[in-house]
Amino acid sequence: MAEDGVGTRPQVFVVDSHANCVSLSSTKKPRWAGVRQKFILPLVGLTLLGLVVEGFFIYKLYKQNEALVCKSSLCQNLSTPESSAQKAGSMMGQVGPEVQPHLQHIQQKAFAHLMGPDTVGETNIVEWVNDGDAIIYNMSYNNGRLLVKNAGYYYLYSKLQLDAAEKCSLIQHTVMRETKAYDTPLELMKSKSFHCLTLRPPNGKNPDEQDLWQSFLAGIFKLDSGDKIFVKLENIKKMRPGPTDNFMGAFMISP
Repeated sequence: MAEDGVGTRPQVFVVDSHANCVSLSSTKKPRWAGVRQKFILPLVGLTLLGLVVEGFFIYKLYKQNEALVCKSSLCQNLSTPESSAQKAGSMMGQVGPEVQPHLQHIQQKAFAHLMGPDTVGETNIVEWVNDGDAIIYNMSYNNGRLLVKNAGYYYLYSKLQLDAAEKCSLIQHTVMRETKAYDTPLELMKSKSFHCLTLRPPNGKNPDEQDLWQSFLAGIFKLDSGDKIFVKLENIKKMRPGPTDNFMGAFMISP
């Protein structure tokens, strides 16, 4: 007590330094880790699916290119002189149904190449030879005339080799067309030239030596079914006969 001279005792507080610390575990970290795993697995799956789809398109593109190569190969085979229609028919059975419509379109395109005669005829119409290296497909030939079966745009060409043995002569090389729409033949192309014999100095050679020159005509024309194409040469005796020096041909560009 204060009266007895004794002071108040101080209060003593004890701090326990060995007390266990309670650690609060965070529940967010495991939750975000699980979310990441849920997103990674679908992304990996989408990546694999993309690779599969890409491989499918590459394979499809390869098949399309293979079909185009097949078509171009058929075009080359159809242009050979030996039995073109039979070869095209046999190849039609070897390709798939997706390529067959294209092959049928190729088969419809007509073409022809006729060779020059070994002798000169009596009329001014050139009589061609449908034999040997000559070829006709989806067209026909008769009496110097090439018959068109399918209407369309055709590329026509003709080459003649001439001998201007005289001093001067007029040469007229013409590609003609007979059609049902007109009573008289029509001129499609014409080459008209005045050619003179080339004089050579006397050198001991044969004085009857030929003076050869060429005439070539070509163009694109729209022809109808039933049209007849032929080549006319004024003074046909000037033509130098031969299957490779003279020829005529046609092929369809578009129906």
